[in-house]
Amino acid sequence: MGILSILLWTPAAGVLLLALTPGRNIQLIRYIANLFTTIAFLLVCWLLSIYNAQDANLQFNEYFPLNPKLGSAYALGIDGLSMPMLVMATLLTSIALLASFTVSSSVKGYHICILLLEFGMLGVFLAQDWALFYIFWEVTLIPLFFLIGRWGGKRRHTASLNFVLYTMGGSVFMLISLLAVSQYDLEHGGSLMSSMHQAAQDMPRIEQVLVLLGFVIGFGVKMPIFPLHGWLPLAHVEAPSPVSILLSGILLKMGAYGLIRAVVMLPEAAKLLQPFLIFLGLFGMLYGGLLAWRQSDLKAMVAYSSISHMGIVLLGIATLNEAGITGAVLQMTAHGLIAGALFLLVGLLYERTHTRNIQDYSSLIQVMPRFAVFMTLTLLAAMGLPGSVGFIAELYTLIGGFRSSTSVGLGLGVMVFFSVSILIGAAYAIRTISLLFTGPVKPQMRQIEDLRAPELLAAGILVTGIVFFGLLPAPLLDLSAATISQMNSLISQRIL
Repeated sequence: MGILSILLWTPAAGVLLLALTPGRNIQLIRYIANLFTTIAFLLVCWLLSIYNAQDANLQFNEYFPLNPKLGSAYALGIDGLSMPMLVMATLLTSIALLASFTVSSSVKGYHICILLLEFGMLGVFLAQDWALFYIFWEVTLIPLFFLIGRWGGKRRHTASLNFVLYTMGGSVFMLISLLAVSQYDLEHGGSLMSSMHQAAQDMPRIEQVLVLLGFVIGFGVKMPIFPLHGWLPLAHVEAPSPVSILLSGILLKMGAYGLIRAVVMLPEAAKLLQPFLIFLGLFGMLYGGLLAWRQSDLKAMVAYSSISHMGIVLLGIATLNEAGITGAVLQMTAHGLIAGALFLLVGLLYERTHTRNIQDYSSLIQVMPRFAVFMTLTLLAAMGLPGSVGFIAELYTLIGGFRSSTSVGLGLGVMVFFSVSILIGAAYAIRTISLLFTGPVKPQMRQIEDLRAPELLAAGILVTGIVFFGLLPAPLLDLSAATISQMNSLISQRIL
């Protein structure tokens, strides 16, 4: 068994062990779950240390035929696009479990669902076969349905049902697109991503456009992009805060990851749809920012800000150039760190005060100074302040977007809309900081406990990543540079 298989099946082994553990032994259950997520994270760290960032090809490949007649295979591999996502998936899963010590009902089932979710996420980023990718994509639905529906808020059943229906509806379009491409794969005979890439070149132009639209719908629901975002705000508000960390930090990136793979496979169709995709990205940035600005519920504010941030990712993908795609990949990592930190801190605040209404707070800096420092740094990063990783991602995306849209006559428009969305982001971030940390201390807020040691560790890791990669982005850029350059070459060969 290769290293990638060991990594993939580590959470599954944890699920099996938890299933055999007595449900009344809560401390042992927590220990086992944290142990296996930590092992997965350490395996990814080891992979990162031996990964050759200068090699654009797939590394640590594993291949085992599953159905020779259909050409499907158990094919795993990593490149510069999947490597940062693996780090984020294992890191945020460990942090989500650190934040789960307040879960007191059905503890065994909760931790089994978290490990199953990690298993599905790792499978999506490791799979190099579209059939295998689709299976893992669907696997993530099952634990999320229960995590939201069983441990969520008052409207948890509606939220979990909305999430599943939206995602399954999008998956149908994705499946139809995959089947359409496979019809042209008779010569290569398989569902490997490399094989399907060759098959897509043989498709008529109009069919390529229709197939890419199917991918945009399927992956766009998960990102989400406007107008496919209807499930997101309710799911974030009703989900337990540790689940929101994973939902926003990783699950949304699965959609962006899949869309990048689809655009590289169908660059001619992407070129034809480029103005449409740029418009959706810019509109999502403005729409999400404006709605985040209006929210009084802190979790809803972070949820709508995610729509704005993922609009930046879509804009970067739609540029079809190296700078824009680099910005999109950076933004995926940046948003994972920022949204993960925001949901972690908002969840910890809610546990202490049992309210998420921003109007109920004031001058928390006097009673929770450590919380105030981390929250302020994260909100400043969310608005793209220089010195944070969000600024680097937005800068690359803006450069790529301007270069690309100038060629289709949209350069000035991109600059204007992008600038306005940044201002809106600054407005809701500064508004939140002002309401949380200024003014007189309210009597009911005088005895709130500041962050404890495990909470400081979790928040500190995320905020350190935000600041470190904002000041020294070279390691993050180098990790994906070779793969992005290869993707850009493949796109340029087809659209020039």
